[in-house]
Amino acid sequence: MMRLFGLVFLVLSLCACNAKSEKENWYEISELLFEDSFNDGSLDNWISEIQEDSCSSVLVKDGKMDIDVCKGASIWLDQYFEGGVLIEYDATVIGKGGPNDRVSDLNCFWNATDPRSPKDLFDSPRKASGMFHDYDTLQLYYVGMGGHNNTKTRFRRYAGDGNKPLLARHDLSAPDVLIEANKTYRIQLIALDGRVQFIRDGAVIYDFKDAEAYEKGWFGIRTINNHMSVDNVKVYQIKGKDE
Repeated sequence: MMRLFGLVFLVLSLCACNAKSEKENWYEISELLFEDSFNDGSLDNWISEIQEDSCSSVLVKDGKMDIDVCKGASIWLDQYFEGGVLIEYDATVIGKGGPNDRVSDLNCFWNATDPRSPKDLFDSPRKASGMFHDYDTLQLYYVGMGGHNNTKTRFRRYAGDGNKPLLARHDLSAPDVLIEANKTYRIQLIALDGRVQFIRDGAVIYDFKDAEAYEKGWFGIRTINNHMSVDNVKVYQIKGKDE
């Protein structure tokens, strides 16, 4: 009987593993579009929008992008992407007693465009102030991980007209979706054929189907009153398994 139970458990375990593998591999990588490991000490590929310069800095430190800001900031990759994309990077929120070492707000924008200037996010009527509400005029996907002093993780779809509804299932507060200080997370952002995912360390936190999908735009790191590092940024073109 025990041998039979063990065999059944093994079969069920293998089935569960296969199901997980299939879910994680619903797309395939076509091409590496961009990568930056910051080893050359340059931020030439990035555009910073900072609310307050006097107590903030964005620079390369110890081979990583170091974001140390006292107020709001968005750091945009200056490249425009179309079609299915996978964006991935390492991010660490630093909590070591520094003036901006607040463990909160490891946030991001992706597939961002301004409907008034869809081909150039940086030549549009929008305000590039670094203040959070000034991004309400954009169309984009947003995740705020560990927001509200590390009590909330949220996903929103910005409509570009100030409308950015928060669905109940996208308003999370469990400890396993919040931030641990000084821990490096591997973040993955996916947008392909109307399916949008946010993945952290291999765990799918958000899996959203968008009937009016955003299929092009820019990617940016977003935070406020925070100190973090970013490294090993890669952007891939992806396609569905059946294409």
